[in-house]
Amino acid sequence: MTRPITTLFMLSSLDGKISTGDTDNMDTDSDFRVITGVKEGLQQYYDIEKTTAFFSLNSGRVWAKIGFNEKKEIPKKKLGLNFIMIDNKPHINENGVRYVSQRCERLILITTNEKHPAFGLQKKLGNIEIIKYDKQIDFADMFQKLKEEFGAEQVTIQTGGTLNAEFLRAGLIDYVSLVIAPILIGGKDTSTLIDGESLHSEDELFKTRALELDSTRVLKNSYLHLIYKVLN
Repeated sequence: MTRPITTLFMLSSLDGKISTGDTDNMDTDSDFRVITGVKEGLQQYYDIEKTTAFFSLNSGRVWAKIGFNEKKEIPKKKLGLNFIMIDNKPHINENGVRYVSQRCERLILITTNEKHPAFGLQKKLGNIEIIKYDKQIDFADMFQKLKEEFGAEQVTIQTGGTLNAEFLRAGLIDYVSLVIAPILIGGKDTSTLIDGESLHSEDELFKTRALELDSTRVLKNSYLHLIYKVLN
């Protein structure tokens, strides 16, 4: 395979929601901590997260949403991971870039924005690598570069529903590792595991991806951990 083996690893409600609402200040990481019946088993998700791949892919939007732009403290110790960040707008500011780079062994930025603050910090911080695209990120090429140029044999994907859909439609997700919290959230505008544009006709059913169950584990406090192989 010319690209890494990829696993979409997410925390989800039983109805497939990966957020608690439709605004950026609502987030499962923070909100699940205060909901009785959910908070008791939440730590299991983070324990499983520690066992995921050495290369972890996320988006600047997700990291901005969970407050990385406002972080002031210097992490006591690096996580021993390579962080891959997709960020065009940018959503992450200079402080956020500095904080993320101090948490990881190497920060690999994927962007189309030549004015992204990471460019100005690259030499100063010493552990930032950048893959720059002109107008649009070629995700198949991106994964190939991650393997060939950075040695990524496996990548854990933890992006939002829109990017998850991009990867899925392009056949770039090999496994889904899903920790299901015992909660129903609802809301038609609340982000789900796979968002993006809806299918409009039966002619587009080829864009769906069937799954094969690899393993299932019942966790404590009514949590589940499901792993599926994606039949690409």
